[in-house]
Order: sequence, then C-alpha cells, then structure tokens
Amino acid sequence: MLMRLNPQITHSRNHRREFLRAGLAAFGSLSLPDLLRLRAAANQPESLERTAVIVVWLRGGASHLETYDPKPDAPSDYRGPFGTLETRTPGLRLGELLPRHARISDRFTILRSMAHTGGGHPAGSLQLLSGDPDPQDKLRPHYPDFMSVAHRLRSGPRRDLPIYVGVNPIVRYDSFTIAGPGYLGEAYAPFAVTGDPSSPTFRVPNIGLADRSQQERMTERLGLHRSFDTLRRDIDRSGAMDAMDSFQAQALTLLTSSRAARAFDLNHETPQVRDRYGRNAWGQQLLMARRLVEAGVEIVTSAFDGPLCGRVGNWDDHAVNHHVFDALEFRLPVFDQAVTALIEDVYERGLDRRVLVVVTGEFGRTPRISYVASSGGGVASGAAGTVQPGRDHWPRANSMLFAGGGIATGRVIGATDRRGEDVTQRRVGPHDFLATIYHHLGIDYDQVTLPDFTGRPVPIVQHGAAIRELRAAS
Repeated sequence: MLMRLNPQITHSRNHRREFLRAGLAAFGSLSLPDLLRLRAAANQPESLERTAVIVVWLRGGASHLETYDPKPDAPSDYRGPFGTLETRTPGLRLGELLPRHARISDRFTILRSMAHTGGGHPAGSLQLLSGDPDPQDKLRPHYPDFMSVAHRLRSGPRRDLPIYVGVNPIVRYDSFTIAGPGYLGEAYAPFAVTGDPSSPTFRVPNIGLADRSQQERMTERLGLHRSFDTLRRDIDRSGAMDAMDSFQAQALTLLTSSRAARAFDLNHETPQVRDRYGRNAWGQQLLMARRLVEAGVEIVTSAFDGPLCGRVGNWDDHAVNHHVFDALEFRLPVFDQAVTALIEDVYERGLDRRVLVVVTGEFGRTPRISYVASSGGGVASGAAGTVQPGRDHWPRANSMLFAGGGIATGRVIGATDRRGEDVTQRRVGPHDFLATIYHHLGIDYDQVTLPDFTGRPVPIVQHGAAIRELRAAS
C-alpha cells in the first residue's frame, strides 16, 4: 500500500538555514552535522514499510545485443560472434556470456523496450535518472535524480545510517556531471564510498571510529563546541541552537555507531560469500550494497566502471576505445557473477519484497557494427591504428533487468525489431522508469511536486506511469 505524501512540499526556511549555516561555520571541519541538518529539513513522515532500491549502473551504456536482447538471426554485420543461451523463462534467450543469468532467470524480469532521445552520455544519463527531457548534453544536472528525490522525501531526523549511499557512486562522465540533486541542493547527494572494496586495505571513512580514544576525543570536541555556544544559546529564541545540537549528535552517532561500522564492513561476511560475489571491485561493491539495504539503507547505487571494463574504464565500446567483443568477453563474466550473486542473496535472505534491484546503463549500442582504428592499445583494444569492431551510442533501444521488489519475475517485457534497432512492442520511456522506482519506494509520483530554484512546483514524474507488467498478481 502506498503512503500518500503531501502533494506540494514547499520551503520557507532560507533564513533559518542561513542562521544555522553561520553557526556551524565556526566548527570548520565538522561539515557532517550541517549535511545531516539540511537533509532532515524536509521533515517528511516515515513510510510504514521501508522499501529500498539498488541500482547497478553500467556507465557508458552496455550493448543490449550481447546481453539481454540478442539477435542471432540478424545479418552478420549486426549480430556479432556470440551465440545465445536458453533460460528458465519461456521466450527469453540471453547472450552466451551470461550463463549464471540464464540459470536464475525465473528470479528477474527483462525489459527490452526502453527508448529515449538522449544520444550523448550526459543527456542519456540525465534523461533516465532525472527525467530531464533535453536531448542535448549539459555540464551538470538541472533536475534532481530520482535517488536524491527519494532521499529528500524519505529523510527523517534521527538515523545511524545514511538514507542514500553510492558504492562507487554515479557522479560524472568525463567533465560532465551526470547525476546529482540539482535544485534540491547538495544536502541530498549520496554518502559516497570510493575505492576498491576488494582491497585488503579498503576502509570507509567517516563511519565507525574503531579506536576508543578517537571516539572520546570526538565527544570532548563536541562538548567544547557546545560550551562556545553558550552566549548564542542565551540569545536564541527560535530553537535553532537546540536543532544544531541534534545534528551534531547525529554526526557523532554516525562516526561512532557500531551498527554503521558493521554494515559497511565486508569482513563480517564469510570467505565463501565473498568468493561467490567475486573477489573484485564489482563483486564486493554489490556485496556491500546487499549489506547496506539489509541494515536499513534505502537507496544504493553502484557504478560498474574502472579497470574491469577494459582500457578506457567504461562500457562505451566505440571501436576507437575497445574491440567491443573482446571487451564484452573480458568484463561480462565478472558482471554475470556479481549481479546474479546479488539477486540470489536478495531472494534467499528474504529481501525480495522490500528490495528492488535494477541493472541498466544510459542507453544501448548501435546494432550495426562499425569498424574504426583504435586510438590506443591496452586491455580489450588493439594497438593504436588497429582497425577493430565497435558499437556506438543507441538511445532508441535499451534493455533493463529488474529483480526483487515484489515484482512479477520470469518475464520479458517489450520487444525490438529483428536487428535490435527500434522498439516494436511496449515502448517505455524514462518517466515510466522513474514512476516504477517511486512506486516501489511508496512515493505517490502522480501527486508529489518539488520546488525548483524559482519556487515553481515541478512534478517528479511527467507523463509517465509505473510499468504495469512488473506488478505481481495479488
């Protein structure tokens, strides 16, 4: 059952925000309380059921033809060298590099008919993640992404875990910012976890001070700051200083919470579980994502990029970047293992109604294979000047995976033509995707608006509806 939220959330707190910001400025390095204060400014009611979403983001755009929408009967200049696999789902064949997906296809549903008009990485990402209709690339987002919106609407005043965590967060594509809170402000950006969680020296900063002396020093520091505020507290009649105390306490809780420290610590998992996800960055990112939602984090994103993608560190398989088929053969086994381990865990640990898993990039790839000279040699790319195959940007057709979230699984939604160029059945757009996420999170996307920089109320979904075929039979 969906909780209906206030149709229009307005802000008249500018004066109070500036007062608190001025007070906190004296603390210098204590920026975390300020973030916590801003994040709780929405003061929205808590949902009765704390649902969650994990987004696995394939930065650069994965080829739908070698993954979730293969076309084995297409002409040779389209289909590529790989075969297909039967699955447990009638009518669903997957690319041959996804054998683990094929074995558990009854636990997810594939959408093959996402289409939009954002042909560049920034525009494609912003269309999908925030619903920005502009087909042109821009340096930074104007509209907030759905993760920030959900964070804004679901924030509460007291937590020892963040609402929204980016485990290798979705942030940038080269010099472009492709996701972010836009006009909501940086208070609703994710708590960012960076680095390789498979490294033995990996540690999440600002969570769970393990050293007791550090905790004591932090507590003493907080007490000293409060003593400095005595005069201002005496003249304060608005309660702002008491509010500031509350947010400082939350920051201290996050820094000293054993629950938070445990949620982020992969050493609490058995070696067998860590092996099952894969002892690499992607596998351990998704293991951390599962631990976080299990502990109470509600929005987790995890970008799959970096060395596991090949020479240029992403899924942008133009021939100048990668030999597309070598790149897919290099990265898909790692992807296959990590994603299926997450899906299996979601179901086996009883999270399958509460936690929705989504796997997608900003768009698909051109069905017709192109041949261009490589710009440099490396993993999955021939030496500079070597002519090699590639696939380019293709927003006219993209595939997505959905699992968990109480959805109907073992299904295929939509279809593309015999070459994978255009949607022929059940076209779905970015606002339908956003509505689906909001619906799962208990947000009434038909009613909720948020004010932009000018104070104008902007609907969080425009001309979209949750994908009905994902709805499980009651």
